[in-house]
Amino acid sequence: MSVWQQLYETYNQHLDEVGKPESRWTGKTFTLLPISHTTQTAHITVNITPTGEFHSAEVIEKGNGNTLIPSTEDSSSRAGSVVAPYPLHDKLPYVAGDYEAFGGVYKRENAHLVYIDNLKKWSESSHGFDRLKSIYSYLQKGRLIQDLVNEKVLFAETDGTLKWTWKEKEEKPLIYSVVTGGIEGAFIRFHVHSSEQLNQEPWRDPEFYQSFIDYYAEQAGESTLCFVTGQQKVGSTKHANKIRNAGDKAKLISANDSSGFTFRGRFDKSSEAASISYEVSQKAHNALKWLIQRQGRMIDQRVFLVWGSQATEMPSAVDSTFSLAALFDDVEEKEVFDTNQDGARAFSDALIGYKRKLPRQTVNILILDAATTGRLAILYYRSFDQEQYFSRLEAWHTEHPWEYTYFDSEKQRRVFIGAPALNDIATMAYGPRANEKLIKTTVERLIPCVVDGRGVPDDIRRSLTQRASNPIGMENWEWEKTLQIACGMINKKEGMNMALNQDMTDRDYLFGRLLALADYLERRALGNEKRATNAIRYMNAFSQNPARTWMTIQSALQPYQAKLGTKLTYINRLIDEVGAQIDPSDFTNKPLSGKYLLGFYSQRHDLYQKREETQTSKEESVEA
Repeated sequence: MSVWQQLYETYNQHLDEVGKPESRWTGKTFTLLPISHTTQTAHITVNITPTGEFHSAEVIEKGNGNTLIPSTEDSSSRAGSVVAPYPLHDKLPYVAGDYEAFGGVYKRENAHLVYIDNLKKWSESSHGFDRLKSIYSYLQKGRLIQDLVNEKVLFAETDGTLKWTWKEKEEKPLIYSVVTGGIEGAFIRFHVHSSEQLNQEPWRDPEFYQSFIDYYAEQAGESTLCFVTGQQKVGSTKHANKIRNAGDKAKLISANDSSGFTFRGRFDKSSEAASISYEVSQKAHNALKWLIQRQGRMIDQRVFLVWGSQATEMPSAVDSTFSLAALFDDVEEKEVFDTNQDGARAFSDALIGYKRKLPRQTVNILILDAATTGRLAILYYRSFDQEQYFSRLEAWHTEHPWEYTYFDSEKQRRVFIGAPALNDIATMAYGPRANEKLIKTTVERLIPCVVDGRGVPDDIRRSLTQRASNPIGMENWEWEKTLQIACGMINKKEGMNMALNQDMTDRDYLFGRLLALADYLERRALGNEKRATNAIRYMNAFSQNPARTWMTIQSALQPYQAKLGTKLTYINRLIDEVGAQIDPSDFTNKPLSGKYLLGFYSQRHDLYQKREETQTSKEESVEA
C-alpha cells in the first residue's frame, strides 16, 4: 500500500479532528486542515459589522498570526506575477480597493478586481451566508486602507502615500515590527463583529470551512483516473506546499518543467506519468502536515515520522528507551529502567500493554528531506503490520541492552537500561559540533537497525570507539555519554552482559579491565583532585599499543601504591589476577578492538558499585 493511500486513509480516520486546534509546544498551535484550506501568517485583523461597515482593526502580535484560510489550487501555488487571490483573507494589494489611491503599485495587475470578483461569486452563490456577505459588502466599497489609517493601524504621509517616516523619539508602529519587507506584504484577515451575538472567527468556524468546500467543489474540472483510489475523480495538477512548516515552499508532487526533460521522451503530459485526484491530494497532504506537526522529529529540516493509520501516536523508532516511557502511563519509570534484565523485561511488558490498547493497524515510517527549496523527496518509506513493528522495536530496546545516564526535564540524573536515541548515537559518533547533514544522514542509516534488525554499521561503531578512546579531547559529561553509547553499540554486535564477566579470557576485554583498575586506583589516591588520571590520559595510546602503554601506566601507579599502601591491597590483587589471565602470547601491541571498552566500563562500574554498597553499609551500622 502506497504512502499516499496510507495518508489518505489516516485523514478519513480522523475527520473529527478537522479544524480542532492542538498544541505540541507552548504558544504554537496547529490543526488537521479541512480540504481546500491552508494556513497563512496574518498581521492585521479587521472587524466588520453585520451591516457591512468598518468596526475596528488591530495588529496581531508576532507569534499569534497563524490563520486557517480558504484556498484554491492556484492561490496556494501562486508565485511571481501570477494573479491568484485567496478566496477571503489575503495580502493588502488584493483586498484593498484603495491601495493604488494611497500610492501603492500593483505588481500583479488587476489583483483587487480578480479578488473582489471571486468573493462576489462565492457570497452570491447558493453556499453564501450572512457573515460572508457582510465582509463582501464592506470590501466592495474600496476604503479599507483609509479605515486602517484612521484607526492608526497603517500610516500615510501628507502626500497621501502609504508609509511611515521615523521621527526622533517617536515609537515605531507595531505593524512595522510584525511585517517583514514592505507594508504591501501585510496579510489581512476578516471577522464579523456583532454586539448582539458572539460570532466565531472565520478561521475557527466550521460554517466558513464547509461553505467554501462546497462552493469550490462545484467549480471542479475534468475527471481523471486517481492512481491512489483507482476511481475516476476530479484531478489535480497543483499540489500543496508548506509540508514541514508554514514557510516551506518544497513540494512532494510537482511537474511544471514543461521546457526541460522531466517527463519528455516518455510522456507527452505530466498526468500520463501519474495522476492524483484533488480530494486525495488535499487529504493526504493535510494529514502529512498534521502528523509532522503533531509527532514528527526534525533534524536540519529532515523529517522522521512514525504513525499508525488509526491511532496515530506510535512509539518512535528514533527515540530512546527513556523517552518511550512517556507513552506508558500505567508503568512507573523506575520499574522499567533501574535494573538490567529486569528493566528489559519490564520494558517488554509495558510495550505489550501499550500495544493491547491500540486497534490492529498499519504502522508507517517516513523520512522526508529537500535537496532544493522547491522539491521535497521521500528518502525512506516502510509500512509494517503493527505486530511486526512492535516486535522489531522490542528487540532493539531489550536485546543486549546497556546502561545509560540521562537528565530529565527537571535536571534529575536518571539511569536506564535499553537503547539510546538515534540522534544521540549520531551526535556522539561524530561530536556535538558535527555538521547537521552528517547527523541526519547517520540517523537515517540507523533506522533499518531498529525496524529491520540490521547490525549497526561498522564505520559508526568504529567512530564511537575512537572518540570514546580519546577522553582528553572532551568534557567529562561528553566522554561519559560517548563511552556509554559506544559500549551499547559494540554490545549490539558482541551480545555480552553489562555485568562484569570475571571468567572472560578475551585479550581485549582483559586489557580493558586493567585500564579500569589503573584508573580507579589512581582516582582513589587523588581524592578530590579533578585532573585526569594517567589511565585516562593514555587511553588513546593504550588502545593502539596496549602492551607498551600498560608498562608506562603501571610505572606511573607506583607512587600512588606506595602512598596508600595496604588500603589498595584489594585493587593490587585484582590487577595481578587480571594480568595473569592474559595469555603471554596475547600481551602484544596489537591494537585493541572496541570490546576493550566493554571490559573497561564493566570493571569500572563494578568497582564503584561495590564502593557505594560498602559506604552504605558503614553508614547503616553507624546509625544502628
